[in-house]
Formats: sequence, structure tokens, C-alpha cells
Amino acid sequence: MTLRDWEHVGFADETLYKLWIDHWSAKQPGADVFLTNALRQKYPDHALIVSSDANLNLLTFPEARVSPIPGTEPPLSHVVHRPAPRRVDGPGQVVSRIRFAELNLEWRNDAFIVVVAEWAEGFSEFREHFILRKGISVTAINALIIAASAYNLDLREEILVFDQGSWNKDHNLWVEVQKADWADVILDEEFKDTLQKDVDNFFKSEHVYKDLAIPWKRGIMFLGPPGNGKTISVKAIMKYTKAPSLYVKSFHSWQGEEYSIRQIFQKARMMAPSVLVLEDLDSLINDSNRSFFLNELDGLESNDGILVIGTTNHFDRLDPGVSNRPSRFDRKFFFDNPSLSERISYCKYWQKKLRHNKSIDFPKALIEHIAKLTADFSFAYLKEAFVSTLITIAGSADKRSFAEIIEAQVNSLRKELDQD
Repeated sequence: MTLRDWEHVGFADETLYKLWIDHWSAKQPGADVFLTNALRQKYPDHALIVSSDANLNLLTFPEARVSPIPGTEPPLSHVVHRPAPRRVDGPGQVVSRIRFAELNLEWRNDAFIVVVAEWAEGFSEFREHFILRKGISVTAINALIIAASAYNLDLREEILVFDQGSWNKDHNLWVEVQKADWADVILDEEFKDTLQKDVDNFFKSEHVYKDLAIPWKRGIMFLGPPGNGKTISVKAIMKYTKAPSLYVKSFHSWQGEEYSIRQIFQKARMMAPSVLVLEDLDSLINDSNRSFFLNELDGLESNDGILVIGTTNHFDRLDPGVSNRPSRFDRKFFFDNPSLSERISYCKYWQKKLRHNKSIDFPKALIEHIAKLTADFSFAYLKEAFVSTLITIAGSADKRSFAEIIEAQVNSLRKELDQD
């Protein structure tokens, strides 16, 4: 059926719901074109705007009052059960996602008709809002879209995460980030202070950059062997920086890595001033996407207000255009295995955590002893020594002292380290 044929279809005697179902039961052109034409004939005296904006969700916009249109079918929705975590009492919750609905919407003493439709076409999923208002003007519809999209873009105890080609708000990651504290980041105090000031001063110094006529952007790279504080430092930055944080898991998407890179930097520019976190740069950047990535990072478009933080455990695998080119990642922080003094500080950190546990004898002399035994250990290995010791104490009738058990755990980890 062509668009010309549709003009003679009698929509007046059919419900929109039935037309929608019939549409998917026969040969059809694009669903959005079909619905647009159907709505124009059903509401000839209304202005219509169709929006596929992923930031728009009128059904969760708190300023709007939504109700069913009398005489229409109830919303078509898909329901899934999300069980509660096993450690939490309760049956979980039922979550529904509307696939098709015809609704009245009131906002600011104005009345709208909203049709929400979601469908699969080819290899893609589509979700669109069809918004109508009586009259010929679209001004009020545009205002509604702007207000609802702006609300949906606000971060409320969430962090934006990019994965599989799209941005999503992640409350769970925000919760994990809130657990980070600079007091728990055991690094050389001068090193840690320099890192904190670098980040803080960037966001305080826009006027300095402008006065010097240089772009207000910065690239910082965390490098070094795994397990030495890069990730927890990133979390602490995300927690204490007032600018919104954007976290990138992967460039992979069905639309290609260049599309993903473009979406990432467009969002960072829109949210600026912002922190853009690219963890494991060596796995994100490859021969096919490197040129496009570098163009977005340091090309013609303005990245004003964006602090890019890249991390890598394998600095040697990065292309020199990424690792050494000025104005890209011009500040590098090397997170090496902890020195003796840092290992002493880490042992003191655990001694303080365990000070109220009367079953554990952790004398001052043991601190230096453990620190000397753990030469070449990363912070992750040091943590494992303490955690595995406490697990041994908690889960068995082992009668050895804390000192004996942790020394045994260190020796066991030493064998693993030597094998690597």
C-alpha cells in the first residue's frame, strides 16, 4: 500500500489501536509514516510533531498529568519480573514498559494528545512520541518537548554510562562511587595532593584559559601496573568533582565504533563542564578507530570544559599519537607498585580499620614486618593478603594468630607473583 492509497482508507470508523495491530499484520511501509498519516486523518484540526529523541519520556515527566483517552484500548505493555537480591527480603517487583498507548496529557493548563509507540524494524528498535495539540501552532508542543527532555537529562543520584552504542543513567554505579573516599586512596601524599589539585584547578580556571587564549580542556592519563589505585582514584574524582561524570565502557555498537565515539564526545560537549572517563584506553583504541578518536579528542570542534581521564595498564600498547602527542593527554600520573613507605601506610590503614576487633592482635611491630615481606606487591595484592587473612579467621577454627595467618597468606601470594 502506497501513501497515495492511504488517503482513501477510512480511518474514522477504526480505533487507532486496531489500525496499529492491523498494520503489523500486513505488508506495510515505515511504521512512523503510517501512524503519522493515521493521526493526521483522525485529528485533522490538530498540529502534530513526531519525536524520536531518546532523551524524551513524557510518561515519566512529573510536571505532566497523563490519563487514558476515553473509548480507546488500554496501553499495550510488556511486563518483566525483577527479583530482589537474595540478601533482601521480598518478592522483587514487576516492571512494565509501554509499547503502544494513546493518552491525554495536561501540562501548564494546556491539553495534548500523546501516542507512544515502540517497535522493531530490521535490526533496529524504534520508540517515538506522536504529540498533538488542537490548532495549527506547534509552539506549545515544542515547549513540552524541551521541558520533558531537560528533566530527563538531569542526573539525580546517577552517572551517565556509555555502552553498546547508547548512554544510560546508572544509579548502581553512582552508589559505588559514593563509597570512594580520598582517605581510602593510599598513595604518596604529595602525589595524591598533586592529582587532586590538577583536577580541582582545571574546573576553577576557565577564566585563566580564556585570558591566555587557549582552549579550556585537559587530558589526564593514569598509567601503571594493575591494582595500584587508578580505579579508586577515578571514583574519588567522580564523587568529589561537582561537574557531571560520563563513564565509557566500550566503543562497540551495531552502528560502528566511529558512531559511538561521535556520540560520546557530543554528549560530553553538551554536558560540559564535565569529566569524561575512558578506562582501559589500550582496549578502547585500535587501528581502525584511532584516527576518528583523535579527531574528536583534539580536532576542529571545541571541547571546552571537558576533562578527559584515560587509564591504562599497558601504556606501551598505546599509539604515540595517543600517548605522547601534546594537548591530548598532557598530564600523566604513574601508579607504580607501592614503595616501602606506602606499604607501611597501607598496613596502618588496616590496623586502624581493625582497631576495635578484640579478636585480632595487630601490634605496631607487625606493620613494618608485613611491609617488608610484601616488596613488589601491588596494592591489590596487599589488599588480598589482608582480606584472605580475615576470611580465614572468620570461616574456620584456625587457632593461629593474626600475624601467623597473614604471613602465610603473603607467602602464598608471593608464589603467585613469582609465577607471573
